[in-house]
Amino acid sequence: MTEWLTEARNPNSREIDRRSSLEIVQIMNAEDATVPEAVRQVLPQIAQVVDAVVERLTNGGRLIYVGAGTSGRLAVLDAVECVPTYSVPPDMVTALLAGGDQALTHSIEGAEDDADSGRKDLETVSASARDVVVGIAASGRTPYVVGALTFANQIGAFTAAISCNAPAPILEIAQIGIAALVGAEVVTGSTRLKAGTAQKLILNMISTASMIRMGKVYDNLMVDVKVSNRKLADRAARIVAEITGTDLETAAALLRAADDEVKTAVVVGLLGVTPDEARARLRAANGFLRAVIALSEE
Repeated sequence: MTEWLTEARNPNSREIDRRSSLEIVQIMNAEDATVPEAVRQVLPQIAQVVDAVVERLTNGGRLIYVGAGTSGRLAVLDAVECVPTYSVPPDMVTALLAGGDQALTHSIEGAEDDADSGRKDLETVSASARDVVVGIAASGRTPYVVGALTFANQIGAFTAAISCNAPAPILEIAQIGIAALVGAEVVTGSTRLKAGTAQKLILNMISTASMIRMGKVYDNLMVDVKVSNRKLADRAARIVAEITGTDLETAAALLRAADDEVKTAVVVGLLGVTPDEARARLRAANGFLRAVIALSEE
């Protein structure tokens, strides 16, 4: 029988049920501190996935996450946050969760064991050779994810896998395998703990680094933020003020004139052009604000 790291017993948490609350959280904290090092070991593979995502998204493809349980829910979280943070179309970064939307809040018995559902769900979203499909499973063997990755390979999509076990089936199927070996959990088999934390860190890196590489960040500012509430409106004004060197009142006026498009407002404020001209310059620079500013300084 194969020894799965995610199912092993952790010697550091033996008899944790006899510990005080403080001792329990100290043990958990010490174990959590090991996760970033496990992720650091796979940074080259993560970077390879980022490169593939940038290339595919730039050419009209999508980033499609596939997972079950905790892994799938973390993927959904990462995908939905890309829309307000970077103003991407809702289907550019998407997540397929075994059991569908109901599985976000309820355990759907047997959903993750159905390999054919992984294929069918990719078919439902019309996955194609232009897309990147990232399978996520702490165990590395979830049938739903195996089925999705197998189908993704068949249609010519770029495939990657994130697992906390190695060797693992999904690592063997995918073109790029990311094995974040965080070791045994504090509570045996509870992969929402260290494994989930590692997966969240890796998903953060894939989506964020991809968006940065696509020009959706200037310096370290989210210049493609979607202004959809008061908090984000305030953030957008601060970003415009920071880059243009204006006060917040002027920045807010620039945003209103630019229909709340931060990059457009910045170009208007810096170059004194109309919003339409600002948009034209941004299109010519493929949306890279830094390139527009650099051209104006030549």
